Amino acid sequence: MTAPELVTEPTAVLAPSRRGRFGLRLFSMTAGMQRVTLILGLVLIAGFLFVALFAPLLAPYGLAQTTENGVGFGQYQPPSAQHWFGTTVAQEDVFSRVLYGARTALWVIVVSLVLSLFVGVPLGLVSGYVGRWLDRVLVTVMDALYAFPTLLLAIVVSIVVSGGESSGFGGVLSAAVAITTIFVPQYFRVVRNATVAVKQEPYVDAARVTGASTVRILFRHILANVTQSLPVIVTLNGAEAILTLAGLGFLGFGIESTQAAEWGFDLNKSLAAVSNGIWWTAVFPGTAIVLVVLGMTLVGESLNEVLNPLLRTRRTAAPVAVGSDVVVGATGEPEMPVAEDGSDVDPAVDGALSAPDGRSVESDGGAGSAPDSAPVRSDGGTESVPEGVSVVPDGDAGSVPGHDLVGSDGDAGHAPDGDPVEADEGAGAAPDGDPVVPKGSAEQVAGDNVSSRREGGHA
Repeated sequence: MTAPELVTEPTAVLAPSRRGRFGLRLFSMTAGMQRVTLILGLVLIAGFLFVALFAPLLAPYGLAQTTENGVGFGQYQPPSAQHWFGTTVAQEDVFSRVLYGARTALWVIVVSLVLSLFVGVPLGLVSGYVGRWLDRVLVTVMDALYAFPTLLLAIVVSIVVSGGESSGFGGVLSAAVAITTIFVPQYFRVVRNATVAVKQEPYVDAARVTGASTVRILFRHILANVTQSLPVIVTLNGAEAILTLAGLGFLGFGIESTQAAEWGFDLNKSLAAVSNGIWWTAVFPGTAIVLVVLGMTLVGESLNEVLNPLLRTRRTAAPVAVGSDVVVGATGEPEMPVAEDGSDVDPAVDGALSAPDGRSVESDGGAGSAPDSAPVRSDGGTESVPEGVSVVPDGDAGSVPGHDLVGSDGDAGHAPDGDPVEADEGAGAAPDGDPVVPKGSAEQVAGDNVSSRREGGHA
């Protein structure tokens, strides 16, 4: 009796999500210092997001709190166990304001980037695809905005939008709209230039032939092919948004300190104290700005090097050692040469090649035996060699039919009658006394065909 066979049902393997695969592939494309830079930037951004989202739970005091149990914090108190970062001139806890300032910065970054994408990308698509007078008008307007001084434009827009209001929501919205005005021309120019190139592709023409509407062509067929560089721009613009927000607050156009915490405004209020040795009111908000901007810049530069095909090709180009069979790969490790059938070639056999019937022919200076009339390549050309003839491609002496020697590189050989024959340098003497000129001409010597290595003539 045979034992019953065990039948196992195949288990389904869950494939990773597309986003997960993209993240792993993106991370695997980095190496060395570039990977360290990317990881450091991601850590800084993750810390910023964590602090911004959980600021009310992490902060020991409120953003505008000045007393505890009826006792004031005191002005310009140095860092201590009760106030880790000290206090301000308004008796506010610096540590709490730094944490709440991260939340304000995150709101401004998100709102400004979302508005910039929703305005700049569609305008760039329409301008690049439609062209004509609409393209000229939009390009002129965007170029004018792009040429305007960034901070001055943000100040003007902030005043117009807020109307002098410095409330929490109004201040954040006015700052976000002001920064959006700066970012829209950047997204417009990138998307518009890419659309001008993509709209000539065959798949776009095919979509037109099938009767697809302009909106469907723009957002279904073109949009996905013109937004490859947007992640890099978004990351770098996040850092620029932080700096612009801090500049507005430092100049007094930011958010009132009692409505929301803002790092630039806190720096403005600490100017008078820095000259008196009260450093903590300026150092900690300034350090927060530097760390967030540094993290976003590192991630943006790393993404640019990974996603930019020009930089990626230049970085992964594999150097090849001249005159060697060993190839140095992109990882810096030597790779074995591979034969035509996919097998590895033994590097110990210097220059050995396989002839059609299994005999070896050396191409690097050694003598080998070729089959009957088998083509042998010596220096780029093929010649027919009779049976039993030893082929010497690089200047060594071989035997010709009749065991006569012919010099291949200027050395004198002997024809059947003992007369010297010079193959490459001078003219030798044939049996009848006629000169033999081997370069480019052919003469009959003793009825034997002698093949010249360089010029392929017959002596």
